[in-house]
Amino acid sequence: MPTSSAAPDSHINHEAAIAYWTKTEPTVNGVLGGFPQVSRVDLQGSRNFVAKLRRLSKPSRADQKLSRAVDCGAGIGRITDGFLSEIAEKVDIVEPVPSFTDQIQTRGDTLGEIYNVGLEAWFPDRDGLGPYDLIWNQWCVGQLTDTQLVAYLRRLPPVLTPGGWIVVKENLSNDSGDEDIYDDTDSSVTRTDGKFRSLFHEAGLKIVATEAAKGMPKDLFPVRIYALQPQ
Repeated sequence: MPTSSAAPDSHINHEAAIAYWTKTEPTVNGVLGGFPQVSRVDLQGSRNFVAKLRRLSKPSRADQKLSRAVDCGAGIGRITDGFLSEIAEKVDIVEPVPSFTDQIQTRGDTLGEIYNVGLEAWFPDRDGLGPYDLIWNQWCVGQLTDTQLVAYLRRLPPVLTPGGWIVVKENLSNDSGDEDIYDDTDSSVTRTDGKFRSLFHEAGLKIVATEAAKGMPKDLFPVRIYALQPQ
């Protein structure tokens, strides 16, 4: 088990994480850890958040579809099918588990490219991908160490369209000592709000909107969504 003197993220093991998720049932129930009822309220909350972002953008982008989005750590495409495909003409997928991407379905011809790699190994700036109006990261960056997360976030602005958004939606640590929490079940870290803000700043990003997710079960971690743009 991890020792208290070591940083929680230092225990992250990508091979162990992939092994865990590969054994996970490729269904909504599986990827949401036995809480499939969370999906509906989660998707609606995300839909509302992005609608506000689009109304407040200058010029407003509320009345037109985004050209291209990317669902990072997409799993079985729950978010792509249930939300992103409604607002974007094309949605790319980044997901390292093939048994998950085999299940991805979406509306019409919305599905773009599928990249079967982890976020730590995805280099859209180097490979000339995008550009993206929306880069969506949900319940996945806990699989990255702090150093990897900063490096990953720094790779995103070059493939972001002017006025586009990088969104991070994640669980927050509820540790009484305000510390990150390591979970050896899936080899991930649940970070504090303060840690996220520090890492975003280190990556050269500013928070343009943020809010706590509403309607989530009280016995689960709190969830917060951040919209980021280059500083």
